[in-house]
Amino acid sequence: MAWFRAASGVARHAVRRHLARAPHHVSRPRPVMPPARGFHSTALRPKAAPVPRPVPLSRLTDSFLDGTSSVYLEELQRAWEADPNSVDESWDNFFRNFVGQAATSPGISGQTIQESMRLLLLVRAYQVNGHMKAKLDPLGLEEREVPDDLDPAFYGFTEADLDREFFIGVWRMSGFLSENRPVQTLRSILNRLEQAYCGSVGYEYMHIADREQCNWLRDKIETVNPRSYTRERQEVILDRLIWSTQFENFLATKWVTAKRFGLEGAETLIPGMKEMFDRAADLGVENIVVGMPHRGRLNVLGNVFRKPLRQIFSEFSGSGNKTIDEDGLYTGTGDVKYHLGTSYDRPTRGGKRIHLSLVANPSHLEAVDPVVVGKTRAKQYYSNDTDRTKSLGVLMHGDGSFAGQGVVYETLHLSALPNYTTGGTIHIVVNNQVAFTTDPKAGRSSQYCTDVAKALNAPIFHVNGDDMEAVVHVFELASEWRQTFHTDVVVDIVCYRRFGHNEMDEPSFTQPKMYQVIRNHPSALQIYQKKLLDSGCITKEEIDRIQNKVTSILNEEFNNSKDYVANRRDWLSAYWSGFKSPEQISRIRNTGLPPYGSLYILYACLDSVKPEIVKRVGEAITTLPPNFKPHKVVKRVFDERAQMIQTGEGVDWAVAEALAFATLLVEGNHVRLSGQDVERGTFSHRHAVLHDQETGEIYCPLDHVIMNQNEEMFTVSNSSLSEFGVLGFELGYSMENPNSLVLWEAQFGDFANGAQVIFDQFLSSGESKWLRQTGLVCLLPHGYDGQGPEHSSARLERYLQVSWWGRGNMRRMSDDNSYVIPEMDPTLRKQIQECNWQVVNVTTPANYFHVLRRQIHREFRKPLIVMSPKNLLRHAKCKSNLSEFDDVQGHPGFDKQGTRFKRLIKDQNDHSDLEEGIRRLILCSGKVYYELDEERKAADAKDIAICRVEQLCPFPYDLAQRELKRYPNAEVVWCQEEPMNMGAYTYIFPRLSTAMKALGRGSMEEVKYVGRPPSAATATGFLKVHQQEQRELVQKAMQRDSIKFP
Repeated sequence: MAWFRAASGVARHAVRRHLARAPHHVSRPRPVMPPARGFHSTALRPKAAPVPRPVPLSRLTDSFLDGTSSVYLEELQRAWEADPNSVDESWDNFFRNFVGQAATSPGISGQTIQESMRLLLLVRAYQVNGHMKAKLDPLGLEEREVPDDLDPAFYGFTEADLDREFFIGVWRMSGFLSENRPVQTLRSILNRLEQAYCGSVGYEYMHIADREQCNWLRDKIETVNPRSYTRERQEVILDRLIWSTQFENFLATKWVTAKRFGLEGAETLIPGMKEMFDRAADLGVENIVVGMPHRGRLNVLGNVFRKPLRQIFSEFSGSGNKTIDEDGLYTGTGDVKYHLGTSYDRPTRGGKRIHLSLVANPSHLEAVDPVVVGKTRAKQYYSNDTDRTKSLGVLMHGDGSFAGQGVVYETLHLSALPNYTTGGTIHIVVNNQVAFTTDPKAGRSSQYCTDVAKALNAPIFHVNGDDMEAVVHVFELASEWRQTFHTDVVVDIVCYRRFGHNEMDEPSFTQPKMYQVIRNHPSALQIYQKKLLDSGCITKEEIDRIQNKVTSILNEEFNNSKDYVANRRDWLSAYWSGFKSPEQISRIRNTGLPPYGSLYILYACLDSVKPEIVKRVGEAITTLPPNFKPHKVVKRVFDERAQMIQTGEGVDWAVAEALAFATLLVEGNHVRLSGQDVERGTFSHRHAVLHDQETGEIYCPLDHVIMNQNEEMFTVSNSSLSEFGVLGFELGYSMENPNSLVLWEAQFGDFANGAQVIFDQFLSSGESKWLRQTGLVCLLPHGYDGQGPEHSSARLERYLQVSWWGRGNMRRMSDDNSYVIPEMDPTLRKQIQECNWQVVNVTTPANYFHVLRRQIHREFRKPLIVMSPKNLLRHAKCKSNLSEFDDVQGHPGFDKQGTRFKRLIKDQNDHSDLEEGIRRLILCSGKVYYELDEERKAADAKDIAICRVEQLCPFPYDLAQRELKRYPNAEVVWCQEEPMNMGAYTYIFPRLSTAMKALGRGSMEEVKYVGRPPSAATATGFLKVHQQEQRELVQKAMQRDSIKFP
């Protein structure tokens, strides 16, 4: 229906002008509506009608798509009658059809072309705005003004025209206009339009630019009987609705004062979801990942995901943490029952099985959205679902949060990006018509809470939540749309909340009129039962039988819940089998390159000399195709990299990172790096993707490490300009399979706080709350280079956050105890397993290489926060030799710590195990080390030792004590670039004091501080001030006099 979609505003004004002049036009007085209180509650403001400007005939196009002016039509008709070839082909077809039909149908002989055009505009108006007339509010509180263009009188039609026959043509279009019925009465046309667009479902789809998609929907919407279900199907739907309703009633009876965020008022959600999953399975879906808020979660867990009802009931009784004793008991802190997730293999009505995953989430509404999408994308990768038809993401939303939370748009915005798309997500909005206590008119500026989805050209189906079969219809339609067009789709269930935000809340304080109606409103089950009884589809006895069955099962499960004990902790999927919990000892592994294994298989021609293996991998990532023409600067960079590999010396940060990625790929691991500008790197250092300067073609060396490499096995992708959404996506991606290195890099570490919810609610506490591990790596550029307060600090202190002035007042994101030294014996050490995450600030390329590989070469997973460098990327001293990358014992790079990552790097002056002549031991982290070392050389301060704490969290007590013993007479100083109230100082101070106290080295006052003074801003914005501050702090660290506390 191309001309419908292309009708211009100028043409529309021309029609209005003509109709206004028509003597038979009937205008209706419109009542003034009071402010709305329903789901549409944003009041419609009257607008002055635009004054149409006359458009010269010469400016109107010659196509049927745009022709609507009556004068223009008459001119075209006369021109066509004189010479059919003088008009556009579309008009030729229209006039031929019209004249031919008029000759054979006397009833339309008096009809004008203008009337036909008006009628077609009326059809289009229903397709565009019919939802405004739909009966969507189950409470009947909606007060929406019906648009003028849905009134036949607007087009000049009167009651006398209802039974007249009108010519509407034969078009290449869908819906009832495609039925080869060119002549229909106005009454039949209006009845069809009212039935299709103004019933219990309101469709918004005419904003979609794709004609095929619109035609597909028209066929589905305008069919004569879109929702006709057999008796057997209705009985299944009724059974599911009874389960949904009885579940909530049972909980309300047994736990009267408990918060459960019940589904009362939206019980049709459960049958709708089940029917949607059944239909999706029929269309080829095998995995569904679901994210949802707390409202209705218990009902979804019990009735959709089949979580044992006795387990849910036991959690209400407070006994949900009991488990059978097992090796490595994994309990964590737990979370409230309406935040928990689960997984289940569910049989479908069609005889198939579908795997369902419900992702655990916090109370932060919509925060789980990108996590679900990322997990879905990972499932598609690991199942080789390149068509993206086997794994589906489903996101459930509240009306207030869908309109109000920015992460909703950030997630929607990922939907069509090549390295983030999942082939479409189904969004379900449980529209309570109120957000906690806030009316929609105060909670959004748009008419619908779903309007944000129009930016993605997603169809939106608004449905009355009391119409059970209408809900089932749109849920099935959503599944069909997603599997057909692989784009997002939104289902908006307009319902209500029978109680308050929770069951203890009193909603009448703020919505008295709404709750007067709700108190007397029948449930969806009562409405559907009455419909089936009135139609004779089911008997009262059959309904009672189902009710009694459900009640009996609920009571039986309740009785069994009293002694319920979980058999095992549900935290590992098949991919995670064999991975350790924090209570189980995991052996420490080296991260250098092994002599044999997959690397040896790949390069079978090589002997077992491991440095040679490193070189071969290095050659693969520094060699470009012979005809590829990169930028001359990039060409020089790659020539220098090749030289590093060839000589084995001067390996810089970017090459070390590429070697870590390449060796993990060779070992069969998936590597994925995303973030803003990561392909080149914010600081133009990575160059993971190269661009041919003549053809524009791209080349990624890491895509060619092994033969026949899967194109997604290594993925590096520039992301949208989003932190919250993209970090959440990568978190979800990392949770699917432990055999992958997933990294997110912030453009500057300062910007990571745009994703603070993901750090706080998921990364730092997710394992403790929900028993879900992740090995996600966050690269946060950090360092004081004089770039000002927004480009200096990744806010290291936040990831180490702890209030250390008293044991009883600890709030932190890293959860190790600053006053207790854990077991540090290498064979028993579980310190890193028992902490919530790792925070590092490494200073050498080789150490960066090893810390990345360590993420994979262990039997558990922990998030890794890396204060990645800026200045050190090209620092002349920040280099490593290839000998530091392999496992050959005896060479200078080998570390006797047992792991190849050095948690603490001792002083580089080759001191003995006991150095009594050293007067000061400086402990530091990050790039300040190189400035301190340079100042030490300039001052010839050979009696000062400098050690680098590469792993800040968990704190390396054993290595810190090793250095304290080495320098028994040394003054102990912590030096940092950051202000005193930032950086690592407040985290290091109590732990270093604890380590010293255990060695009898005095009180807390023995730990001295060198760095910037406390500050509100992270850094100065003046370069000269920065340089002066930097000089002063390194000079103070080297001063002859003792440093005063603190």
